[in-house]
Amino acid sequence: MNNKPQSKVPRILSLCTDDFGQSPGIAAGVAQLAQAGRISAVSCMTNTPGWSRDAALLCEFAPAVATGLHLNLTDGRPLSTQLASVWPLLPSLPQLLLRTHLRLVPQQALRHEIAAQWHAFVAGTGRMPDFIDGHQHVHHLPVVRDAMLAVLDTLQVQPAVRSTARVLGPAHAVKRWLIAATGGRALGRELARRALAHNPALLGVYDFRNADYRSLMRSWLAHLPLEGGMVFCHPGAAYGLDAQDAHPAARARELAYLSSDAFLHDLADAQVVLGNNWRRAAPPVQVPPVSEKSSIG
Repeated sequence: MNNKPQSKVPRILSLCTDDFGQSPGIAAGVAQLAQAGRISAVSCMTNTPGWSRDAALLCEFAPAVATGLHLNLTDGRPLSTQLASVWPLLPSLPQLLLRTHLRLVPQQALRHEIAAQWHAFVAGTGRMPDFIDGHQHVHHLPVVRDAMLAVLDTLQVQPAVRSTARVLGPAHAVKRWLIAATGGRALGRELARRALAHNPALLGVYDFRNADYRSLMRSWLAHLPLEGGMVFCHPGAAYGLDAQDAHPAARARELAYLSSDAFLHDLADAQVVLGNNWRRAAPPVQVPPVSEKSSIG
């Protein structure tokens, strides 16, 4: 039985590489894919030591490939003095999950940090980010999402936001549920209420251990809805990865597949084209109550 969505119109896939700026190997891998037309978006970490070095590469393929801010609150050090005075080192993801859900985080300092990482992107690229998301999806966590949206409210032109409300895929149901439950659905409601552009669906969740990345991509393409969506990925060139990188083998596998003819064949077979299709959901219509004294007729 064929479970693929049936449509004569190709579905649009936003293939977004995360973690740009974290290491030379990631930057090299992303640049290779961008120049070959194999990706449609790049998400950048700007509080890393290598950001100023790697940012110049973005000029070679932007604006053909969308570039955005990968908000980082779990790796390295803060950029802002306000957050650094509270957290000299950024907490781990489990620590941040606990603190945000207990509301034990400094919201005002978070606003300064988000603004600092935003301005570092502008300084490094000479342009505003096309979108914003979070390293390890931190942008949707309680307090963090409020701080992020407050910063976006100050902008004349607001970027698209990666939605983690609708996480699709054939496996890893617990991990996908956790992403939506820890703040993804709440962020989705806010994006709809504010009519902010966002991806219709999110795919790409796996454990980084599966050696057959092609089979994973085929499954995500099969689950891509008719309205399209985003797959987030983490490719990198093995020769230039940091020693502390948690997923070096997975990065190399992803880069090899995305660079291959097999990837192009899989896109064509699934009737999928690369692009970006952030959409704005109309905010709920507010219907005024009918007065008892009013009459119709």
